[in-house]
Amino acid sequence: MKIAEKTVAHFHYTLKNEAGEELESSNGHEPLAYLHGANNTLVGLEKALTDKAAGDKFSVTLQPEEAYGEYQEGLEQRVPVKHLQGLPSKNAKWKKGMTAVVHTEQGQRQVTVVKAGKFMITVDINPPLAGKVLTFDIEVVDVREATEDEVKHGHVHSADSKCAQEH
Repeated sequence: MKIAEKTVAHFHYTLKNEAGEELESSNGHEPLAYLHGANNTLVGLEKALTDKAAGDKFSVTLQPEEAYGEYQEGLEQRVPVKHLQGLPSKNAKWKKGMTAVVHTEQGQRQVTVVKAGKFMITVDINPPLAGKVLTFDIEVVDVREATEDEVKHGHVHSADSKCAQEH
């Protein structure tokens, strides 16, 4: 089966920056799963995955506009320290350059610490990889038809997902 609209694709990836340095990888973990055609992954990645099948291995290099977008100046906000999540340990302190997670009305968002104070932190709300040229090494593990519920809800359901248990 080929990846197309209303299919669920499972794939492993290794993400590299322009210098070829590995930024993250799913190897050694569960493959990433997404519903094709539901805007659940990067535009360029979805294009590259179209018509691929289980067992396919390939690399794709994405320009910023097909990945996390161009970097936009002036997207800094001051946020109370208590709203940031992701410190590596209890005793760690936020420092410039660290990546944190904040909860917004649009869901979770990664931000980058610009300036750390005792009670307030200035963060850059651009995605940490905005403005970057990225290369993905992909291995398609599985492709299946999406269920009616997955299509209706616009995302993949796993056996333990809250959405799947409610229906």
